[in-house]
Amino acid sequence: MKATPVNERDEAVLFTRLPRGRDYHILRGSMDNSRIAFARRKQGRVAFLGGSITNAAGWRDQVCRSLEKRFPGTRFDFINAGIPSLGSVPHAFRLRRDVLARGPVDLLFVEAAVNDATNHPDDPTLWLRGMEGIVRQARLADPGTDIVLMHFVEPASRKAYDAGRTPAVIAAHERVAVHYAAPSLDLAREVTERIAAGQFSWEKDFQDLHPAPFGHRLYAASIDRLLDAAWARPFPTDARPVSHVLPPRPLDARSFFRARLIDIGAAKCDGGWRRDPSWRPTGAAQAPTRPGFVDVPMLVAEEPGATLTLPFTGTAVGVWVVAGPDVGIIEYRIDGSDGFRRRDPFTEWSGGLHLPWVLMLESDLPDGKHLLTLRTTGGKNPNSQGNACRIVHFLVNGG
Repeated sequence: MKATPVNERDEAVLFTRLPRGRDYHILRGSMDNSRIAFARRKQGRVAFLGGSITNAAGWRDQVCRSLEKRFPGTRFDFINAGIPSLGSVPHAFRLRRDVLARGPVDLLFVEAAVNDATNHPDDPTLWLRGMEGIVRQARLADPGTDIVLMHFVEPASRKAYDAGRTPAVIAAHERVAVHYAAPSLDLAREVTERIAAGQFSWEKDFQDLHPAPFGHRLYAASIDRLLDAAWARPFPTDARPVSHVLPPRPLDARSFFRARLIDIGAAKCDGGWRRDPSWRPTGAAQAPTRPGFVDVPMLVAEEPGATLTLPFTGTAVGVWVVAGPDVGIIEYRIDGSDGFRRRDPFTEWSGGLHLPWVLMLESDLPDGKHLLTLRTTGGKNPNSQGNACRIVHFLVNGG
C-alpha cells in the first residue's frame, strides 16, 4: 500500500491507529517503583543507555519532557548515556561508570538491537551476554530499578518481519526481558507493520535507521503509550517500592554482569608502546573521532612487534580500541598458550572514522587468574594505512 508523506499535524492521530489493533509493548513485572519515586518522592533519576539513536536530539528529549509533564514539580536527573556505534557489550562494561556511578537509578531505558546486529552479526552469543550483563548488573546494584528494553528498527529487522520472522537479535534480547520480567517495546515491528499498512513510508517519512524527526516522534509516542499502560492503575496512598525478583541463575553464566573497565596503566608494556595522556589523531591518521574517545589517555603503538602483558582475574578479557584508518592486525594469547590468535580491528567504517570498537578476545575462560599477552603485527587490512593499535581500556568480566 502506497503512503503519502505524513503531515505533522496529523501525527498524533496516526500514532494512535494501531495497524493490527494491538500495541507493540509487553508489560512484565511492575514499573511502580519509578512511579512512586516520581509522584511521591518528587525526585527521580532516569537513564538512557544506547547508541547514536539514543544520543541524538530526538526521542530521548521528548520522553524527558513527557515525564516532566506527567510529574510536575518533580526534580529529575536525566542521564544521556548514549554513545554512537556502541551495542550491548560495551554498554555492559561502561554501565557502572556512565550510569550507576551517578547513584540509584529509578528508570533505565536500554536499546542495542541495531548496533548488536551490525557490530556482531556472526556472534549471537554476545547479544545475549551483553544485554543480560546490563540488566543483571543494574538489578544487582539496585533491585528497585525499573528497566525497559527497546528494539529500534533497521533494514534487516524490517526484512525479517516482512518475511514473518522475529529478528534473531531481538529474540535474544527478548529472552533477557522475559527472564528478568522487564517490559519491552518492539519499535522495529511497529515501524514495519505501520509501513505495510500504508500509514507512512520509509523513504519519505522515517528515512533511515537514524530516524528523521518524524521517526523520533513515533518512538517517543510509543514509549508514552507504554508508560500510560504501565501506570494506568491507581496505587494505594501507602504504596512502597518493592525489589524486583532477581533470578538466582543467569541465562548464561558467562554473561557480562561482572564487567569491569581496566585502566591501561595495569598493563606492562615494552618500548614499542607509549602512554599518550591526551590522544588525538595527527598526520596521516587524521579522521573524525567520537566524543569520549579523543583527548583521553590511550596506549599507543604504531609499529609491528610492540608487546604488552595484562594479568587479570575472570572469565573474559577484551580490549576497547579506537579503530581508525591506520589500525593493523593484532595478535594475542592467554597464559602462555602455544600460538597466537589474530584479530583485525579495521571495520567497514574505519577508513573515515576513529571508531570506538570492542574486541572480546576470550569470553569462555576458566574463572580465575590469567595473563594476556598482546602484540602488534606487520599484517593489516588491505584498506588500512598502517599497523597502529590504540587502546582506551582493557575489559574483564569477573574477578
